[in-house]
Amino acid sequence: MPANRIKLEICGSNYVISTTDSEEYVLGLAEKLDADMSQLLSTNHTASVTTAAVITALGYLDELKKSTSGADNMRAQIKDYLEDAARAKLKLDEERREVERLRRELGYMGGQK
Repeated sequence: MPANRIKLEICGSNYVISTTDSEEYVLGLAEKLDADMSQLLSTNHTASVTTAAVITALGYLDELKKSTSGADNMRAQIKDYLEDAARAKLKLDEERREVERLRRELGYMGGQK
């Protein structure tokens, strides 16, 4: 897939990036970054753009790590549920075979009156 060259403006600075992602997607990311950094700069007048970028990046990394951890926990729970379901199915199959065996045995005994 050919790379797209996309012009972005973040906190008054222009950037051109090359990416295979869609322009709409990258512009959406840039808008969020610009909004988050601008909000931080508006509440802390002594912060530089670099400081705002670092603090914003740390916030994003925190969200990513927590989301990844949550997804990993959900995958582990799903795996446990699938293993439990497989064990229950095996137990059900065993019980059904036992019921059939007992029915055959009762049928055999019923024929010996």
